[in-house]
Amino acid sequence: MKLSSTILWRTGLMALVWLALYHDVLRRLIDDWRVDENYSHGFLIPLISAYAIWSRRHQLLITPREPRILTGGIMMIVAVLMLIAGVLGAELYITRISMALSLVALVLYFLGTAWLRQLIFPIGLLLLAIPIPTIIFNQIALPLQLIASDFATRVIKIFGTPALREGNVIELAQMKLQVVEACSGIRSLVSLMTLAVVYAYFTETRWWRRLTLLASVIPIAIIANALRVAGTGLMAHHWGVQAGEGFMHGFSGWMVFLVAVLLLLAVAQSLNLFERISHRLAVN
Repeated sequence: MKLSSTILWRTGLMALVWLALYHDVLRRLIDDWRVDENYSHGFLIPLISAYAIWSRRHQLLITPREPRILTGGIMMIVAVLMLIAGVLGAELYITRISMALSLVALVLYFLGTAWLRQLIFPIGLLLLAIPIPTIIFNQIALPLQLIASDFATRVIKIFGTPALREGNVIELAQMKLQVVEACSGIRSLVSLMTLAVVYAYFTETRWWRRLTLLASVIPIAIIANALRVAGTGLMAHHWGVQAGEGFMHGFSGWMVFLVAVLLLLAVAQSLNLFERISHRLAVN
């Protein structure tokens, strides 16, 4: 099926209308990506979504168009009402969810459910680029801070270094190491979850393998971040406070994220090994 000039003109017109409606939402979202390190990966999400659509272009071209005008229209009205409510209430999260919902509505209205099934991942992936509300963020960050500080204290003690934990503060002989929000591991958790979703979509075909990979992200992020905190404490204890700050502190964050990625890939390889062993046992 070839795209006619009428379809292209209609698509271009709708894109302009959509941009006029959501340009301020997009501008504020990009500003958040620029200043919030927890969501700096947001710049890559639209590119990955575009690639996901491009990779399915042959399937899309043979997918019949069966517009769901009523369903899509109602959904678009809901999206616009959410946008208005978010703007009037100064609630950015609602306006951004409205933006994602509007894309679903447009696909349904002009193309139908078959197209939506093909495009649900590229659209849904955009949700991972939307910063979650602060109240929810804090509810996630605080437990992660406590877990990271507790696990790090145990690791530090294993290496023979005296340490005492009080909440999210680790007391060492030379300094107090505070596991603040930025060191809670939520940054690596968000980035690693995004990476896991993308990896599972492009490399895995079975849902149980995809879900296993996603489930492994939480313990991997927690363990990796706790090791980073422990490493910072050990460096500060043996080589002075300056060793645990500045460049080494930031560099350790990148190294720990790399370790987390390698652990995620190790989980994927473990699933391959598990399947091979299960297959051999079934054959025998």
